[in-house]
Amino acid sequence: MINWIEQINRCIECDECMGVCPTYRATGEYRFSPRGRLESAKRLLAEDILDESMIESFYNCPKCMACEQVCPEGIETSKIVAASRNRIVEKGRGPLEPHKKIIAGILEKGNSVNGDPSKRLDWMPEPFKPHESETLFYAGCLPSYLVKDSAVYSYLTLKRLGVDFMMLEDEGCCGTYIYESGEVEKAKDYFLKNTERFKALGIKKLILPCNGCFKCFKYFYPEVLGSIDFEVLHVVEVLYDRLKGQPDILRKVDREITYHDSCRLGRAEGITEEPREILEWCGASVKELPENRGNTPCCGSGGGIRSVFKDLSFDIAKDLLNKTPTEELVSPCPFCTFNLSYTAKKGALGKNVTYISKIIWESLK
Repeated sequence: MINWIEQINRCIECDECMGVCPTYRATGEYRFSPRGRLESAKRLLAEDILDESMIESFYNCPKCMACEQVCPEGIETSKIVAASRNRIVEKGRGPLEPHKKIIAGILEKGNSVNGDPSKRLDWMPEPFKPHESETLFYAGCLPSYLVKDSAVYSYLTLKRLGVDFMMLEDEGCCGTYIYESGEVEKAKDYFLKNTERFKALGIKKLILPCNGCFKCFKYFYPEVLGSIDFEVLHVVEVLYDRLKGQPDILRKVDREITYHDSCRLGRAEGITEEPREILEWCGASVKELPENRGNTPCCGSGGGIRSVFKDLSFDIAKDLLNKTPTEELVSPCPFCTFNLSYTAKKGALGKNVTYISKIIWESLK
């Protein structure tokens, strides 16, 4: 068991984290800053003190890890926030009501967006055909119901590049939202059902277009279950591996775009140059946000905050879009794509947000 209090006590109050925190930037409120959350976590985890203001500060953290990127002491604030959410649930003070509603939907319908399970594969460009493989293309809830381009073009591109994979007609949810809310025991039960199913089907590898699913399977599953017996890959990793030896098969599509490094793929995984290389192979002129790669700002939708703190999520996304130098922004994350597209439209910001595999597919046609 990691001693979170020991980590919190390492804070030297240098304030490096304050300038990069999206919720502190958007609100100016100290309690919604990394330092404020660390102080609240110490009160909760060491002194068993909890009030409504602290609950809000833990649940509106997108767990984007921007603070961890700059922390000279290596304090894992996002994990301390997760531990704090877990304690809130243990004390019967969480999760919040919107979280409970979404979790109930996951348990009832197998998805986090209240979608009709019978229409989960309506995004497919061709009839579903059962196929056995050790590799599973796991689309995820958001790509299946709300950001369908990320599912459609990832699926088509993988097939065009000769990647062998199977799919599940009744795929279900990865369960990340249950974990993120602090309901670890419920998450454990849900994770077990998925892993047992994968094992029974002989699945050894997952390919994921969804960054929420990606992080959940790669990190939350082994954290909660102890280990997993399958490999977890983001679709960008697979496409890059297939294309790097034959970039000339991509037809040059003349377009000027800005690439946004999602928190979970860029900052957390260090996968920053590969998507840029792919986009350049496609003929795109890749521009940059003022802060990019490991320092790219969060879109404001991670950690389960968008469903509860929509206005805050909007403000964070609007700030990012206002810094985007081109009309088109490209993302490798359905969460980012959804929230940034919604914000661009609602705020009349004149930006189009595209999931990366769509550009790759258009270049392969």
